[in-house]
Amino acid sequence: MPDRFVRIALGVTLGLLVAFVAQPYILAFLYSADSPRAVTARGDLSAAEKSTVELFARASPSVVHVFAQAAARGRALMEPDDEYGQFGQGEEGGQQQGGSGSQTGTGFVWDAAGHVVTNNHVVEGATKGGGSISVRLSSGEVVSARVVGTAKSYDLAVLQLGRVAKMPPPLALGTSSDLKVGQSAFAIGNPFGLDHTLTTGVISALQRRLPTQEGRELSGVIQTDAAINPGNSGGPLLDSAGRLIGVNTAIYSPSGASAGIGFAVPVDVVNRTVPDLIKNGRVRNPGIGIIAGQEAASARLGIDGVVVVQVLPGSPAAQAGLTGIDRRTGDIGDVIVGANGRPVHRLADLTAVVEEAGLDKPVNLLVERDGRVRTVRVTTADVAQSRL
Repeated sequence: MPDRFVRIALGVTLGLLVAFVAQPYILAFLYSADSPRAVTARGDLSAAEKSTVELFARASPSVVHVFAQAAARGRALMEPDDEYGQFGQGEEGGQQQGGSGSQTGTGFVWDAAGHVVTNNHVVEGATKGGGSISVRLSSGEVVSARVVGTAKSYDLAVLQLGRVAKMPPPLALGTSSDLKVGQSAFAIGNPFGLDHTLTTGVISALQRRLPTQEGRELSGVIQTDAAINPGNSGGPLLDSAGRLIGVNTAIYSPSGASAGIGFAVPVDVVNRTVPDLIKNGRVRNPGIGIIAGQEAASARLGIDGVVVVQVLPGSPAAQAGLTGIDRRTGDIGDVIVGANGRPVHRLADLTAVVEEAGLDKPVNLLVERDGRVRTVRVTTADVAQSRL
């Protein structure tokens, strides 16, 4: 009896062991999907998904890929394609491709005449020394383009497309005056050379300040966490209605890749600047005609305000009687400490007030000289000098 029980137990154990070893083979034989599987039906997209899909479908045909070539074409064609390799990352967030002297970015169609808006830093290299610019449309067609005008102070440029088979539609225009932190934001661009990429996020902050060229700072900048990477520069930032609310121009990232902190030039600034670029090739910068002292030097001297280093002859500042530093003695003349009822601690504060006022508008300055403060009224004018 015990021997029989042992034999049965051993038989059961052996059977279980064989079944355990053979299980994968049996399952593979019986249930292998050796023909295409049936597709599982799904319900409709969510309302939010549908809205995003429709937004991209409407807006993407207006978004273009900009190629600015500074080097000779033949040399560029002989060099290896580095589009997906290393890139140089500046504060503007552009994509500098290796060795060939090329820069790529994004742009969008502004009007039915074929004007395209992008960042100045995307095309700046090609505007020096007879470089070339080409644009790839969403249809895949590649056309040549020329620079109509640039505004370094706003990091904006306008291109004119050459002959195209079919002109893409202009983007719908929104406003940046009523934006709210937390509302949805959508960026379309060409990060790392990848065409027509959509990233989504929210407006993270408003009224940021962004250093630009010409010794200025752009105020009222939009901050977003929608992923913006090298190659997105010059592309549109859209609201949930698919309207343009900003031009993506910079990222903050020590690594050079998106860290969720991107910046866009507000569309109200773009809408004010682009018509001037189309008509005149340049932006009429409102100013008062001074050259301001360096902020670091002012801070070392314990001066809180904008030191007037020089007053340009015939400028509004000269007509108002402002005085710069005495070249013979080095004595400081006027220090601007307020403008239109707002404190002025540095040049960006004064620039913001003057630009808000616009051209040919009065600005009341609070000016300190020899320890006494007085109010000086100046009228802004189109000042060509780069400072203010």
